[in-house]
Order: sequence, then structure tokens, then C-alpha cells
Amino acid sequence: MLSLFRVTAILEGISYLALFAVTMPLKYLADLPLPNKYVGYAHGVLFIAYIILAVVLWMEQKWSIKKAFVILIASLLPFATFYVEKKYLTEDATLA
Repeated sequence: MLSLFRVTAILEGISYLALFAVTMPLKYLADLPLPNKYVGYAHGVLFIAYIILAVVLWMEQKWSIKKAFVILIASLLPFATFYVEKKYLTEDATLA
């Protein structure tokens, strides 16, 4: 389950950055709204999966409130899911 969450965290971060850095400029500067629509759908699904998996793992792994809060807030900030994946979700971090 943790490995699935790690992959979801990375994909959610990539979709978030793609949405803001690639498809939104295409939508507003080049008048191409379709890529934004599909990347937005993908990001929405990944965001919901990230939140659900975070809550499930919070209960399953018995994470502290602080750790769960950081992991949940990371879904709202650009680049933060990459930080969380590296700092909190690697094998070394789970042993600590």
C-alpha cells in the first residue's frame, strides 16, 4: 500500500505542475482548452486518490497527527508531494 501511495504522490505532483505550467498557459495564451480539461481530470482523480490513500495509511501505519497533517497539506502545494515522498514515504523514513 505504501508503494502505491508513493507512486500516487509523485503522479499527483507531476499532474499539478503540468496543469499550472503547461496546460493553463496553453488554455489562456494559445486558446487551447482541451489539454487543460484532460490534465485537470487526471489531476482531480490523482488528488482524490492521494487523499484517500493518505487517510487509509494514516490509520494503518498509525502515523502521528503532525505527520498526517504534513502529508495531507502537501497535496495542496506545488512540489510538496515530491518532498513528502522523499522525506516521509521512503523505506528509510518508515523505519525511523
